[in-house]
Amino acid sequence: MAPSEQPPLDSPPRIKPHVSLLAIYRTFFWIGLFSFGGGLSAWTHREIVLLRGWMTNEEFFSGYSLGQILPGVNSTNLAVYVGQHLRGAVGAVTALGAMLTGPFVVVILAAITYDRLSTIPGFQIAMQGVAAAAIGLLVRMAITAGQNAARGVVSVIVMAATFVAIAILKLPLLLVAAVMAPISVYASWPRAQ
Repeated sequence: MAPSEQPPLDSPPRIKPHVSLLAIYRTFFWIGLFSFGGGLSAWTHREIVLLRGWMTNEEFFSGYSLGQILPGVNSTNLAVYVGQHLRGAVGAVTALGAMLTGPFVVVILAAITYDRLSTIPGFQIAMQGVAAAAIGLLVRMAITAGQNAARGVVSVIVMAATFVAIAILKLPLLLVAAVMAPISVYASWPRAQ
């Protein structure tokens, strides 16, 4: 939903779809199993929001933002958030377990056969191709997140200031978040017309 298409403040709340635990497990199992070189958050967005419609962009990016600032791996934080959002605590455990099951088996098998894999001609080039695809997914998600978050001049200024503070000035993330988060929340807070 584009920023100009926001529903009115008095619109009825969106009804969350009922998602089975098996569907959550299957989705996160495949995300965890087939994600290489990063890109998990982008693929999760594609699967959960774009393909299945289980969450809106706003719901997803709220959890994505939370997962970025919490300790731990961002993708597992996001899996816990999505699972909890869809089915509560049991959904969170299901999503996290599913995301970790496939990679656990693959890592064990890869550790056993790594010497053989690394001798296959073109293996390293293939891994570089997978990494390039993951970066493309991240860029697409960043553009979508930026469009969704740009609700006004103040939001755009906060995004730009955050980027400059972290990427260019190399300021600590916690300091930047402590300063920018209240400004961003205030700027995005719905107000009566």
